[in-house]
Order: sequence, then structure tokens, then C-alpha cells
Amino acid sequence: MSITVLKPGLLSSFQDLGRKGYQHLGVPVGGAMDSRAHRLANLLAGNPQDEATLEITLSGPTLRFDSPACIAIAGAALSPTVNGKPVPNNRPLVIRQGDVLAFGARTAGLRAYVAWHGGIDLPVLLSSRSTYLRGGFGGYKGRALRANDVLRLRSPLDGPDLDALARELWNIKIYLPAPLGLAPRSAVRAMPGAHTSLFKDKSVDDFFSSEYRISPQSERMGYRLEGNTLELKSNAQLLSEATSFGSVQVPPDGKPIVLMADRQTTGGYAKIAHIASVDLPAIAQCMPGDALGFMPVELQEAQALDMQREEAFEQLCQALAPVRRLLQGD
Repeated sequence: MSITVLKPGLLSSFQDLGRKGYQHLGVPVGGAMDSRAHRLANLLAGNPQDEATLEITLSGPTLRFDSPACIAIAGAALSPTVNGKPVPNNRPLVIRQGDVLAFGARTAGLRAYVAWHGGIDLPVLLSSRSTYLRGGFGGYKGRALRANDVLRLRSPLDGPDLDALARELWNIKIYLPAPLGLAPRSAVRAMPGAHTSLFKDKSVDDFFSSEYRISPQSERMGYRLEGNTLELKSNAQLLSEATSFGSVQVPPDGKPIVLMADRQTTGGYAKIAHIASVDLPAIAQCMPGDALGFMPVELQEAQALDMQREEAFEQLCQALAPVRRLLQGD
């Protein structure tokens, strides 16, 4: 009932949908950088959408399965293999005892998510199994995976005929609704906010019309952007306020920062815009050095896009009922 980590990969940590409700205590929300891929992997593995998945970054781990399991991989295309043979993303996969899951060259995206049917045995801390790397808590021992770590399955894959199960799962046709696909965007949609009017008109125009590059000094806390300097009309002092995933804050150097999953809990820098939540996965899949642009969107349109995504998840959840029945032995 376990998996042994042979190689840890560049940065592999367990994440769910975050540690919500504790920002007032100074605890960041955290969670999966690409919640779309995280939720998708869970649904394909027959799990609730908030089960912890393994978020892997660019260079994936090598894992030996010491007991059979059903997994699903979603998000970045990192050339996954089982025993050296390629396996696809976005499918439930039956893994036998002794099999080795590995990853190779990146062909698209940055972060992939591996879900196990039934999940990995991780402690719940402040209502979440997410790893907060800076704080050193949550997930697996509060850190990224290391070689020789042993991960325990909560629900081993029962049943004597894994070959028959694998065939039945493979024969289920799975169609991803368009809103759930991995679709990189050269310009992500962003809403002006309460602080937008504090910026010079030229800076607002520059933000929504020019190209930025993602700085190498970018990580789970925030993506620093290199490009036109953004300026305030005056040096007004702002009260600190709660931060949110996708807010674009501008520190005194004028270089915008997109706040990401592990953002600080509060901040006092002016925010020129807020990324529409439907486009946050596209940013999470961008590499340092990638070009990024922004286009304005109204709140009502951003809400409609978010609703379309949620309807697509509900549609997929219903379509995957046969997968859940097979894995639960019904």
C-alpha cells in the first residue's frame, strides 16, 4: 500500500485547493497553482475534486509502486512513462505492483498533477493537506519530496483482475469540455480594480497593451514581470489589505507582480488589475522567460467565464460516473 520515491524531481509537493479561512491568522491559502489541472486529475482518478494531488514542476519525479493503484495525470505535458513506455495525460491509468512512473522532456506547460484513486495518506492541518513550503508544514512532512520517501495509499486498488479493470477503463470514452483544456494564452483577461485609477493613464494603457516577460525571480508566491515601468499619479500611502490569487500589485520599482497561490496574506502595494480566475491556470503553466500580455475584461464577463468553467466540471463529473463505479467495485 505504498509508493517509493526513487527520484524527487525538481519540485514535487502535495497540494489541494488550499487552506481557506486562515489568512486573518497570517496563514496563506496556498494550494494548487493550476486548480483546473488539479481538479481534472482528481475527477479522472475517481476522487473528489479537493483530494490532494502531487504537483510536479518541469522535471518530474520517478516513483515505484509497491502496490497497485489507479492514477491520472493532468496539466503540463511532461512525457510520462510507466516502465519506460509512454502513457497519456487525461486518462485513468491502472498501475501494477513494481511498476515505475517517470517523466521526461517537457513539451507544453510547466506543472503537472498526479492524482491517486483514494488519495495519499497525509495529515489534515488547518482543513487542508496542501504543502506550504515556506512555512514548512502541510503535505508530506511540510516539504517537497526527497529520494527514498515512502507515500502511503489510503485506499489500495482491490480486485484480482487488474488487466480487466484496465481494459474497461480504457474503453470508456472521455471527452474534455473545451473550457477544461490546456490552452496557453498570449494575453490573459484582467479586470481593472479599485486602485487602477491611482495609476497614470499611460501606465494603465501600457499594462493592457504591451508585452511582459516572466522574470526568473518567479515562483509559487508571485510572478515578477519585466517590461514597461508602471507609475502612480502620486505617492499615496495605502492601508494593507487582504491579498487574492491573481491580483497584480506594483511595488515602488514599478515592476508588476502577479500574486500566485503562496502569496502573502496582506499587502499595501497598489494593485493595477486582477486576473480573471478562469485564466489563472494559463499563467501557472507559463515558464520564466515566456511572454505575457493582458487584455481588459469586465467583471460580468469574468463571472460568466467562471460559470462556464464550473458547468464544464459538472458536465465532466457526470460523464465520469462509469469510472467511479468501476474503481469502487459497484
